[in-house]
Amino acid sequence: MRARGFALLAALILLRPPRPLLAQEGTPPPEAPPLTHGVAQLVVDGEVSSLPIAITPQGTLFPLAPVAEKLGGGLAAGPLRQGWVLQLPGRELVLVAGSSSFTDGEQIVALSQAPADAAAPDSPGGLFVPIDLLQAAWGDLGYGFTWLPEELRLMVERRQLRSLQIEVDLVHLQGVTTVVLQFPEAESQAPQYRLRTRRDAVEVELAGDRLLPPARLPPPGADPLVEGVEVTPERVRLLLAPDAAAESYVLRNPFRLVFDVYRRSAQASPPAEVRTPERQPGIRTIVLDPGHGGTETGAIGASGTAEKDLTLVLAQALKRRLEARLPVRVVLTRDEDADLPLDTRTALANQFKGDLFVSLHLNSSIGDGAHGAETYFLSMQASDAAAASAAAAENAPAPGAGEGPEEDPLYDLQLILWDLAQSHHLAESQRLAGLIQEELNTTLSLRDRGVRQAPFRVLMGAAMPAVLVELGFLSNSQEEARLQDPAYRAELVEALVRAVTRYRAQGETARSDAR
Repeated sequence: MRARGFALLAALILLRPPRPLLAQEGTPPPEAPPLTHGVAQLVVDGEVSSLPIAITPQGTLFPLAPVAEKLGGGLAAGPLRQGWVLQLPGRELVLVAGSSSFTDGEQIVALSQAPADAAAPDSPGGLFVPIDLLQAAWGDLGYGFTWLPEELRLMVERRQLRSLQIEVDLVHLQGVTTVVLQFPEAESQAPQYRLRTRRDAVEVELAGDRLLPPARLPPPGADPLVEGVEVTPERVRLLLAPDAAAESYVLRNPFRLVFDVYRRSAQASPPAEVRTPERQPGIRTIVLDPGHGGTETGAIGASGTAEKDLTLVLAQALKRRLEARLPVRVVLTRDEDADLPLDTRTALANQFKGDLFVSLHLNSSIGDGAHGAETYFLSMQASDAAAASAAAAENAPAPGAGEGPEEDPLYDLQLILWDLAQSHHLAESQRLAGLIQEELNTTLSLRDRGVRQAPFRVLMGAAMPAVLVELGFLSNSQEEARLQDPAYRAELVEALVRAVTRYRAQGETARSDAR
């Protein structure tokens, strides 16, 4: 470790701001900005001692040596007196005065301000550092730092070590493996951790807390991108397959650390007929999904109108109007009366790099009193009983397809992870759903059945804002008759075009304001 640390020391020296060229030979170099020195109190577990400080325009610096003496750690000068090496259990931090970065093993970490050789009058010299360096060094050992400038007091408190239960879930969908680390007993205080990324692994190192053995782990070799998951009291280690990389994000309530693992190269290429242009900012590709098809007819009206036929007609008309109105490409998940599994529809949308996904459907209910339009976006929990019933009907398997998804033992896990995939686009999906519902209500004087949430399988796994629109009830004889009228269908299409146009315009305005 020391060899690697010293190897990075030169890099840190180069990171220091360059000294300005002299105006002429003999001109002395400019002096560093003057430091204001003072004396504060260091309070460690109630024990108070004196602590010199240095104040810069960027904030307060603290001497590293006395803190290391109190908390444990060796501080030594680097080679040729260039920099300092802070030795901690299992780690070495290499710092250079004047560089606003330090090395921790093989990683270079940024600081809020550069450390300084800031000898105070009548005190020995040494390295003074910002408080975030102290937290980075000793936070893993369970210490927390609080600077009280009004009281000139640096408070150091030892956090009580917790033994945390961890749950590890993993699923592979559409070329991406999602790994979820959940800490059920840490909802009130999320665990502190540090990520270390290596070529063949990602490590989550706990800072202060300790992990209990999980009840179960994914079996080694069961996933094409994650070769295994190891859990020790100090860390979680994801073993990555060759050519795999991982990105992470945090979800709260409850706290979850989520990793999306994918191949660095475009190895999982789509079929030859599918083109996958690079995703660009803005709305350029819209994927329309005509609900049902083939043996799966969907709802049937009293006069025999099949949902699968009307959704295809509506999608084809909407494609023509969107491409005529907007500079977008519109793709249909199906353009004929063909069977198409629900999961495949979202997979196609992802392969086409869609920026929006709109699934078109028609509704049905017991009796013929229900009427109007409804717009949904994805949620694990349905917003009401009617939404749950609608999702159950749309998720039902086609005749002869065997058990429904709810009978799959992995369904609950898949639902959680699909919901995570859509969480990135939740707000945008809701915004699009609201605009669609508003246009349908206003333009057609339809009954406002509202924007709802439900676990529609066809929306699960969409890597883009995604909504499902129920454009009317075939079980209502009057609404069925209207849906058979081309002029009425044209009004529905125009309402959807206006909603998408408004959504796109709002996004362009937001990006313009951000610039």
